[in-house]
Amino acid sequence: MDKEEAKNVLVEVFNEYRAMSHEELVALIQSPLALERLGPSGVEYQIEIQAFWDEPRKGEGNLRVIASIDDGRFPHVFLPMTTDFIMKPDGSFVGE
Repeated sequence: MDKEEAKNVLVEVFNEYRAMSHEELVALIQSPLALERLGPSGVEYQIEIQAFWDEPRKGEGNLRVIASIDDGRFPHVFLPMTTDFIMKPDGSFVGE
């Protein structure tokens, strides 16, 4: 897997989710997404996006959104590249 290409594809897709509201992202908690995107080289990448409550016992508040990408080949399918963010209910990001 071309790590630089995969990173660029992941950042491009993930930025769409960073622009969403907290309320929109809450909908991902029960419905993780699986996407496919072509990289500039023609490689097809699989991207998975999931959202979780950052403090699961509270069941509300900050959301952790995680995205992973791989090219469907061994060993990358078992060790995908990942990125994440934590969004507060007011739409700001934790740690940024």
